[in-house]
Amino acid sequence: MPTIVGVRFKPATKIYYFDPGELLDLQKGDQVVVETAKGCELGRVAVPPKEVSPEEIVGPLKPVLRVATAADLADAQHHASLEAEALLKCRAKAAESGLPIKVVAAEYNLDGSHLTFFFTSEQRVDFRTLVRDLARMFHARIELGQVGVRDEARLIKGLGPCGRPLCCATHLSEFIPVSIKMAKAQDLPLSPMEISGVCGRLLCCLTYENAYYHEARSRMPKMGEVIRIPEGVGKVVGHNVLRETVRVELESGITAEVPLTEIGLSERPEQDSIAPSRRQEGKHDRQSERRKHRSIDLDS
Repeated sequence: MPTIVGVRFKPATKIYYFDPGELLDLQKGDQVVVETAKGCELGRVAVPPKEVSPEEIVGPLKPVLRVATAADLADAQHHASLEAEALLKCRAKAAESGLPIKVVAAEYNLDGSHLTFFFTSEQRVDFRTLVRDLARMFHARIELGQVGVRDEARLIKGLGPCGRPLCCATHLSEFIPVSIKMAKAQDLPLSPMEISGVCGRLLCCLTYENAYYHEARSRMPKMGEVIRIPEGVGKVVGHNVLRETVRVELESGITAEVPLTEIGLSERPEQDSIAPSRRQEGKHDRQSERRKHRSIDLDS
């Protein structure tokens, strides 16, 4: 069975698989030099070498060249220090070319032979001339990659509304679809300013507790349901999912907050045994009046 090793190039990116060759003693966290389509790159072991079935391997695996040396780490640090200046030059050249793009990040490979610029744009862009100009300027192979607003936030980094570093820049390896239904299920304000991240999209953290909210609500009586609690009979008017409590409006008009553990299915009274509300009484009165009129018409 073939052996693979998983390598991650940034803290919050996908794991790519390589052939460890004879380096079977690699441990999680080890820094290694691997061969990629961009040349040699420095990565960190995320999955130690393990055997997998041949069916799990889609194509030929590129090799792990070596465990990173002090010279490799120095090269990586040197070229990383040049990325900020390269970014400014690329932005100036793009503006000079009149291209409607926003260059957000620059990234060298290990030996500086390959330089990638990431940009955002709302339309298709022909940047072939820009690539040629940049290749002459940096004497390296140039690649321009278009990214979305979420990837832009990941590349730029920063702090979220919670005051902590962005999840997409620290630990999220892929983006999970987020919907407004998640905010509704968690009783959050639906104002875009309050539930959107710095990227302008819905907060990724809305997905973290979504499954719990659905599971907890499935154990709670529905809104408007009439239940019996130690204080008496009342109607459910609210839920507190995190505290796992239910707010109940009693017949006396008092509202009580009751732990979910004190509400059992056996304690939910039959609807027929509960005194009807004023609205129900009015409905029954109208129905009885109609029946009286029908009987009068038949007798006549």
